[in-house]
Amino acid sequence: MLLFIMKTDIHPKYFPEAKVKCGCGAEFTVGSTREEINVEICANCHPFFTGKEKLIDIAGKVEKFKARRAKAAEAKVSKKPRARKEPRRAKK
Repeated sequence: MLLFIMKTDIHPKYFPEAKVKCGCGAEFTVGSTREEINVEICANCHPFFTGKEKLIDIAGKVEKFKARRAKAAEAKVSKKPRARKEPRRAKK
């Protein structure tokens, strides 16, 4: 007969009333191994659930992207169309 003995004191402490704080100001409770959790975005402010567009800027990536798009659009407008070459005719 096999007898399995479980190890004691290896599991983290569980907090059934852990507080979650979002960047938008919303607070709610969940069960977790951490007593307090800070998040940047939650269901109250996530674009999928709200239907509103929201840009979350991390290290200026949004500005860099917008600058690249503006530069590309500017280059496209200022680009002159190439002159068409006359088609080559076969020699007789």
